[in-house]
This record gives sequence, C-alpha cells and structure tokens, in this order.
Amino acid sequence: MKSILLIEDDVAFSNMLKRFLEKHNYKVSISYGFEDAKATILKDDFDLIFTDLRLPDGDGLTLLEIVKKNKEKTPVILMTGYAEVSTAVKAMKQGAIDYISKPFNQDEVLHVISNALNSSNQTAITTKKVEKKETKINSDFVTGISSTSKKLNEYIQLVGPTDMSVLITGESGTGKEVVAKFIHKLSLRKNKPFVAVDCGAIPNEIAASEFFGHKKGSFTGAINDKKGHFESANHGTLFLDEVGNLSYENQIQLLRALQERRIKPIGSSEEIEVDIRLITATNEDLLKAVEKGQFREDLYHRLNEFTIKIPNLNERKDDLIIFADYFLSKANETLNKNIIGFSDDVLKVFHNYSWPGNLREFGNVIKRATLLTSGDFIQKKVLPTELTQDSTVSDLPLQTKSFSTKDNEKDLIIRALEQANNNKTHAAKLLSVTRKTLYNKIKEYNISL
Repeated sequence: MKSILLIEDDVAFSNMLKRFLEKHNYKVSISYGFEDAKATILKDDFDLIFTDLRLPDGDGLTLLEIVKKNKEKTPVILMTGYAEVSTAVKAMKQGAIDYISKPFNQDEVLHVISNALNSSNQTAITTKKVEKKETKINSDFVTGISSTSKKLNEYIQLVGPTDMSVLITGESGTGKEVVAKFIHKLSLRKNKPFVAVDCGAIPNEIAASEFFGHKKGSFTGAINDKKGHFESANHGTLFLDEVGNLSYENQIQLLRALQERRIKPIGSSEEIEVDIRLITATNEDLLKAVEKGQFREDLYHRLNEFTIKIPNLNERKDDLIIFADYFLSKANETLNKNIIGFSDDVLKVFHNYSWPGNLREFGNVIKRATLLTSGDFIQKKVLPTELTQDSTVSDLPLQTKSFSTKDNEKDLIIRALEQANNNKTHAAKLLSVTRKTLYNKIKEYNISL
C-alpha cells in the first residue's frame, strides 16, 4: 500500500480527500500546517507528498525545497488555486512532479497521483512535464486548461499532422491566425513557408495579381515581375484570413487554382504547379453567405474539409491567468520591463469583464498596464475605465448595478431577453454569461418567454 502525506489546512477538505484516497488503497497521513509537515517529512518516509501551495504558516514551495534537499526521490504534487497556476509551473522547475488545480474531480486526482507514483524516472518525467506546461506560456499558441480550450487543442492536434483544408471560425480577436500557425507547425510542411493573407485588405481588382503573381508590363503599374501568394507558399501552407470578403469572381479563380493545382501569373503563358495546404478563417457565417448566393457552395466545401471554432475569451475564463501570464511575459520583453504579476483586485476585474475584443483586447490591456506600472505588480488603477466600471452588462440600457447583484438580476435578464427578441444566445452575450447559466436563471426566476 502506497503512503501519501497530505498537507492541507482545510480540515474538512483534507479529511474528505483522505477518506477518498483510502478507499482507493492508499495510506494517508495528514499535516494541517507548514511546521507540522516539515517535522513529519524529516522524520518519516512517504511514497508521495501531496501539498497545498498556500499554508497558514508557510508555503508549498518552501516545503518542496525541504523535500528536494532531504528526500530527493520523493515525488511532490502541488494543489493550487486558480490564480496560482503560474507559480505552480515555476515550482515544477524546482522539482515538483506535477500540479493539480482546485477544484478537481476524483478521476483527475487519481490520475495525477497514479502517474506520479508510477514514474520510473522522476527527473526525466518532471523535465518533460515542465516543458509541456511551459508551452502554455512560451509558445504563440497558448494551451488552456478550460474544457473549451481542451477541445480546441484536441481538434488542432488531430488535424495538424494531416493535409486537410481547415476552416477556422471565431469572432474577431480570438486568435485565428495563431491557431493556423500552430496547425502548420504540427504538419509535415512545418519547415516550408507559412504565408498569411488578409483577404479583407486586398482590393478586388488586384486580387488575381496578389494570389497568382504577374509578369512585368502585363498591366499598367506592373513595373516588375511579382510572385503571388500561391507560389510563395508552394509546398507550405497558405492562410487566407477573412476569406468571406473575396468577390465572387475571386472565389471562382481561387476554386480553379485549388482544383487544378496550377496557377498562371497575369501576362504569363506558362502555368506553375503548386502544392499547398490551405487554411482559411472567417468571423462570418459562410453557410448563410452560401444561402444568399454571396459565397460559392463548391468553394465552401473545398475549404471546409475540417472546421475548428475558436471560443470567445468569455467562454475560457479558466484560462485567464494563463493568457495573462503569457501576455505579461510578451509585454515585459517588448517594453524592457520586469513586472512580476497581478494584484488580486486586477484578477477579479479580469474575471468580471466580458472581453468583447477577446484575446486581442486582453493582450492590449496588459501591454498598456505593463507600460504604466512602476512597481512589481499590476494594480487596478492602471486598467482602462471600461474594465473597472461596476456593470458587466455594458450593452444593456441599465448600467447601475452588476448582473451578480441579486436584487436586479431578474430585471436585467428580462431586459436582455427583450433587447435580444428572446434570442437566448444573444441575451447571454449581452449579460456576459453562458447559455446554460441563462437557462438556469430563467428557470430560477420563473421568467415566462
């Protein structure tokens, strides 16, 4: 029977966790504070130490140092709160084998413990895990921990190594190009070009030249030969952002190039064979555009071999601290600053705000706040006023109270539904809550529709 030292100052929680682990054939001892845990660690041997990061008379990081110094081979798992994920990642650099964020479910805790105990080479696995978790912060694509982010990453991992055309959908600012680049990096074409094109910025009359190139003198202003985006991306990936902005004529030209895998620069008599993977993105509903005759159906199906929808930032609240750390790291580097983190008040503001501009807005807010911060932590006073206003229902006429205030919740819900013509999806966005939450509130207040 494997022995576990559980270090947790919440008596009720620790006793509940102890009973649960004992039912699964673990022998569990409990320490409720830092000093008691320190004495126990130095006196007894355990197969695993499972400690909270924050203790009333110390912290888990200091205990980790003690374990690494005196019981080097004993694996340590940290339990963290939401806002402590970045600290836990730093702890893994110092030797923790893993961390688990509260609240966690039963299967998750058993899985983490089992992995730690079954590690035949702790150092190698710890290094591997640190590299994996640091990717969340150090790569352009930030892997979140929310359920929506996990599903997004699952789809990216599945389609990345293939050569399928991918249509990425999502609101403005959600990071569609970042996802496209990450898909490219996972593919066999990763060492070939990635060419990104903003279709909304290309005038219709020169789109053919932009895509397929032209020869010198082929039209007024063609003073040199020009290589088009298709040729530039040959053997790599061509990313077309806001593909719904292409004119109908340009859509026909694009479809022909994709079908024939050949292009002819304007003014040239020779065709060029091209081998590209196509990734497209849009914040529009292309199916509706197809129904209205604004987008070719055959092109839509050619682009849509696989669809990935990027969730709004408001649907990824569990990932906020991870994104915040990532954007802070980028801002520190760009602005030559060394800000450590965020105050608790700032984290609360981040959670309460609806983020209509999604990741683009979040990154800009943190960069601005980093510039204005002179101390070690970003404080509430340097945030834009729209983030710190009392109301979280900025699109509603009534802006005097927060949606979370019980005495006006029902009124706000009714007004949101009226403004949205009873469209629950739209009403939920106005209220900055999920559809599920809105349905529960409608039922709770017995609101008739």
